[in-house]
Amino acid sequence: MAAEVAGVTPAPSGSPRVGAFFDVDNTIIRGASAFHLAVGLYQRGFFRKRDIWRFAAIQARYLAFGESREQIDQVRSRGLSIMRGHSVAEVTAIAEDVYDEVLSLRIYPGTQRLLDAHVAAGHEVWLVTATPVEIGALLAHRLGATGGLGTVAEHRDGYYTGALVGDLLHGEAKAEAVRALAEREGLDLSASYAYGDSANDLAILTSVGHPCAINPDRRLRRHAADRGWPVREFRGRARTARRRGTAAAALAGAAWVLSVTGRALHRSLRG
Repeated sequence: MAAEVAGVTPAPSGSPRVGAFFDVDNTIIRGASAFHLAVGLYQRGFFRKRDIWRFAAIQARYLAFGESREQIDQVRSRGLSIMRGHSVAEVTAIAEDVYDEVLSLRIYPGTQRLLDAHVAAGHEVWLVTATPVEIGALLAHRLGATGGLGTVAEHRDGYYTGALVGDLLHGEAKAEAVRALAEREGLDLSASYAYGDSANDLAILTSVGHPCAINPDRRLRRHAADRGWPVREFRGRARTARRRGTAAAALAGAAWVLSVTGRALHRSLRG
């Protein structure tokens, strides 16, 4: 068995069920999945260049000054306000197309093999991401996982209301979601696995008995070394994939909401 799947073992018969929890951005998908989706939407004429520049400016401010909860809330609120009335079906169809054309080409083969090993071992495999739950569920379905957890935008009768259900699935919120899922599904977290790429994933990694860092940032790499956690590097020797910072996942969900509703915003501006 390849080195990256050597630590995955089937749960003994009759023992509690085992879960495997995967972060998405830079763990499964190279880069920020929601950013790639936004680019795909831009190429389809769904919004203007100024929206791309707005997102780039947000990323630049984070890189220069660090994560700001106020900044995250501001982007989230703007995105949700223009999402109201937009069709869930349209968003899902767009995501399917972008997965086929872009995201499927950015999956790390090493992580895919690792995920497949957990499926083969009979584990429940869940993707846990700050991007909208529609994206997490789509990726889970395409990759053969059990399901996806993500940020939930409220919708009624098939249309978004402009509100969130709960908060962004970010940091400690990820761990809370995993604990709730484990209780609901009868999963033994002490026998379960978790995979993440940044210090932002520490909450979920420390919630399980078998944490593993994949393509880790500097802080997570140091943390893993201090605690003897395994580290898997799937980016290649050159490490050409550019990291977008530990807040990328948190901002991605809100930025995605802004992107997919660009047309609605432009209609309201013209009106």
